[in-house]
Amino acid sequence: MSEKAKLTRGSIAGHLVGQTLPMIIGVAAIMSIGLVDAYFIGQLGSDELAAISFIFPISVALTSLGVGVMVGINSVVARALGAGDDDMAARRANFGIAFAAICGVTFGLLLWLCLDPLFRLMNAQENLLPLIRQYMQPYALGFPLLLGIMGFNGVLRGQGEARKTSYVSISYAAANWILDPIFITGAFGFEGFGIAGAAYATIIGWLVGLGLAIVLMRGTPLPFDPSLLRRCRLKEPLGAIMRVAVPAAFSNSINPIGLSVLTALVAIEGQAAVAGFGAAGRLQSFGVVPLLGLSGSIGAIVGQNWGAGQYHRAREAAKGAGMFCLVYGLLLAVLLVWTGDWFAQFFTDDPAVEAQFARYFQIAAWGYAGFGLLIVGNGILNAVDRANLALLQSLARVFLVMMPFAWLLHGAWGSDAVYAAELAANIAGGAVAVGLVWYILTRR
Repeated sequence: MSEKAKLTRGSIAGHLVGQTLPMIIGVAAIMSIGLVDAYFIGQLGSDELAAISFIFPISVALTSLGVGVMVGINSVVARALGAGDDDMAARRANFGIAFAAICGVTFGLLLWLCLDPLFRLMNAQENLLPLIRQYMQPYALGFPLLLGIMGFNGVLRGQGEARKTSYVSISYAAANWILDPIFITGAFGFEGFGIAGAAYATIIGWLVGLGLAIVLMRGTPLPFDPSLLRRCRLKEPLGAIMRVAVPAAFSNSINPIGLSVLTALVAIEGQAAVAGFGAAGRLQSFGVVPLLGLSGSIGAIVGQNWGAGQYHRAREAAKGAGMFCLVYGLLLAVLLVWTGDWFAQFFTDDPAVEAQFARYFQIAAWGYAGFGLLIVGNGILNAVDRANLALLQSLARVFLVMMPFAWLLHGAWGSDAVYAAELAANIAGGAVAVGLVWYILTRR
């Protein structure tokens, strides 16, 4: 194994903590962007809050495609380092960054071309479409910047540089925190841009994060060196990354696609239901940050040890991660059910919106432990080059459980059916993930 594969040595528990804590901080910073956006946009009015609720699942789906690309880069870099092939790791790292940038341009262009048909498909009301366009058009143009960040973070994660990835995330989140109140509602005599200001703040934040990522890569064992692209045989690194990235991208985007369908069903109940559901989703995204951080860090730990043939260490990491998901998920559910009414008041003073906000947590929060097991399981499967299995279990969770449940019971239960569908999908998905991961890891 390579001396650069630092996660193949030392305490597994120590690596889980050491790699996950910075990831939690970084993911929390990213998720806080959505909360800050929702807070200031909510001050503009209920129409704007409803518009951002439609936008949220689409932006998450697009980001999830980028996360899939990042996971693919992370996986191939970690396994190459674990196997002791530093030269291959360097080639794949730099090719992965270029590949991520190309994907960003492609996704951004497709989004720009499909805006109106996409949101009409989600049952967005005609009066909300101009507000949605104000946000999504600049967002689409800036999207390649986010994919560039994903490319660099994939290389940093594969090397076990979780702390540096958190610095990148914090930098562009901090820029967003500062600019949101100025660009959205206005400050210092400036009137602000309304809902479009949230998009402008996000794009500037991405520019800051990308610049920092380039600087931080210089101090790593696999620095940013575009000249290595000339030494790449296109087929080898592209095939290795795509074998993980394509299933991982679809696997990560399936959940927000399902969320888009659920949002469309909730929209039948009216704008208050959509606004409450969307605002609760923002808070939920922040609450599950430790689970997301763990799902991001587990790949490098399992990947390096799997590549080095230290299968017992990979299994030990999986066990520790699974126990954390169970304990944290249940504690989070208790907290959100207990405080749902109180949190709702931060987003709106509309009693109908507040009621939907609290009701969502009363039902859906009990599935967060299962959600954690699912996403951590997907991270492990991606790390050991079984991304196709991660994709299959994600597909089954959404299309065999979540969507049929919501569709069949919506007429009788209303919005409660949507919240219960998410609960059922998370419990089933978590159970399947545990069985599948343990089967794959114990075969070695």
